[in-house]
Amino acid sequence: MSGESATRTAPRSTGAVKGPVGSRTGQRLSGLAVALGLALFLGGFGWGALIYRPYTVPTGSMTPTIGVGDRVLAERVDGDEVRRGDVVVFKDTTWANAPVVKRVVAVGGDTVSCCTDGKLTVNGKQIDEPYLAPGGPAEDKKIPTVEVPKGRLFLLGDERHSSLDSSAHLTDAASGTVAVKAVQARVDAVVWPMNGMLKRPTGFEELGALSSPGPLGTIGLMIAVGAVLVLGGGAYGPVAKRLGGRGRARTEPAGVR
Repeated sequence: MSGESATRTAPRSTGAVKGPVGSRTGQRLSGLAVALGLALFLGGFGWGALIYRPYTVPTGSMTPTIGVGDRVLAERVDGDEVRRGDVVVFKDTTWANAPVVKRVVAVGGDTVSCCTDGKLTVNGKQIDEPYLAPGGPAEDKKIPTVEVPKGRLFLLGDERHSSLDSSAHLTDAASGTVAVKAVQARVDAVVWPMNGMLKRPTGFEELGALSSPGPLGTIGLMIAVGAVLVLGGGAYGPVAKRLGGRGRARTEPAGVR
């Protein structure tokens, strides 16, 4: 038309902007991931609380395996389940009025002595103990041959030079041994600082079976997987929303004059 300018406008889309492909399925899967993650996370903590006890070791008698002030997790076990080489928590009032942490080196029926060629001897076999503090067993810490009564344990610290262990109680009526029923738990790991699981005491394998590892590794895996699922499932909504917003910005047509 004369004297008038015509304005041409690009047609606008009247259809609803679609969200990310499979968003409804994604929402369902994210909800399932969060639910499963919470079950694993809380289940792991619950399982751990039932069978593990935390202890703080106040002395250096177990160095370098466990340092002064280290925090450990110990599995609740019966004394009958204890094997040679285990690090255990026990309470014997003839030793102390508080729980004590030491390593079992001989069980009921064993004979133990120290030192032959600088090594601990159990049932006539010299034991390799790579977990000991540098310098190995103290040569001045002689242990005469002791026959461990049935139902009792002979325990030593890994820091043999200064540990107040069975060798310091040899003059007691029980020749330094402790009743298996005094055992409260078996140490599985040092959790603070995070040194991880204790190494298996392979030097005792020739004398019999070692203890089976506790479920701490499985519990830790459950907690870790649960945390990943919760975080991943919870992040789906914000991520999908952001991606959807970008998609709408790209498809929105611009006006033309």
